[in-house]
Amino acid sequence: MSKFGELIDGSAPLLLVFFKELEELTDEFHPTLRDVAAAIGDQGKVIKIDITKNPKLVEALRVKVIPTLMIYKLGEMVWRQSGEQDANTLISLMGEYV
Repeated sequence: MSKFGELIDGSAPLLLVFFKELEELTDEFHPTLRDVAAAIGDQGKVIKIDITKNPKLVEALRVKVIPTLMIYKLGEMVWRQSGEQDANTLISLMGEYV
């Protein structure tokens, strides 16, 4: 998990999206995440994390619902929500932490 610490330690906001591959609901959410990443550009990042490939991280962060979204800035979680969000909401949230 030391890589995770390095990942979240930046000054730009980081949107983490915990998902499970092959989930139909999640597949429909991926285009929304691409829109958010495009709108944010180099002012932040959107990173998808497959829960089946990262069980220790999922346990450490107590992810129970898929998708779970978190925004980190300067190593601290500043926002967390379970369930899908629309692109405009996520873009607005990320903009608050730029």
